[in-house]
Amino acid sequence: MKILITGADGQLGQSIRKIAPNHNHEFTFTDIEELNVTIEEEIDNYLKSGQFDFLINCAAYTAVDNAENDYDKALALNTTAPYLLAKYAKKYKTRFIHISTDYVFDGKSSVPYSTKADTNPKSIYGITKLQGEKKILRCNKDAKIIRTSWLYSEFGQNFVLTMLKLGATKSTLNVVFDQIGTPTYATDLAKTIMKMVEHMPIDNIFHFSNEGVCSWYDFARKIMELRNLKCKVMPILSKDYPTIAPRPAYSVLDKSDIKLNLRIEIPHWEDSLRECLDLVE
Repeated sequence: MKILITGADGQLGQSIRKIAPNHNHEFTFTDIEELNVTIEEEIDNYLKSGQFDFLINCAAYTAVDNAENDYDKALALNTTAPYLLAKYAKKYKTRFIHISTDYVFDGKSSVPYSTKADTNPKSIYGITKLQGEKKILRCNKDAKIIRTSWLYSEFGQNFVLTMLKLGATKSTLNVVFDQIGTPTYATDLAKTIMKMVEHMPIDNIFHFSNEGVCSWYDFARKIMELRNLKCKVMPILSKDYPTIAPRPAYSVLDKSDIKLNLRIEIPHWEDSLRECLDLVE
């Protein structure tokens, strides 16, 4: 099969590129230099000429705090671009998979969010991602959306790499302990996307993260422990670490649907963290 990846220079795009040799497909990796996903004519021409079987959209505006003051760019990348990609994927009979986020929820739940749970985003990032989901499904009823949380990898900028850098240079570090969720290793998500390509389910929306639950504080402590870093991690409340955009206090996703549909076992977040750290110098 011919598979087009957008947002290929991001964490997930690079993770798909890493595992691509394990799959007997023809991959085309694009980022803004090859395909500007906010320009309708470019998308139309690219999909028309490529005759792709699948389009996996990893492109997004993910700078959560910056989005609060950059609504137009967040809207273009998180709402307009997914809609256009879904529209032309349908036109050229290309199956469409889009990556979304736990930020579509308000974080006030006390139980894991199911795919049917009410959405109520509290940030520009979450609002524009939810708008993107809705516009996708209105124009392309066969599209698939995977919501994920706390994404990290050995690539780019993310919490794990930041903690490693700070842990090597600081004696103490304050990390919030009242935001609860589950880390997601981008390689595990990439593998699941490939499983979806090969065994396309019927439903439209799925959740994926690693198994288990932790706070950012627990996550940071485990990173230091596994790397034998002497930096002491101190727990603090979110109110003592204010951010421009509100963060969900609870971001645990119910993954029942994706496990049942794809018949997969999902690794625990600690096991996947070890795998990632083994690849980071």
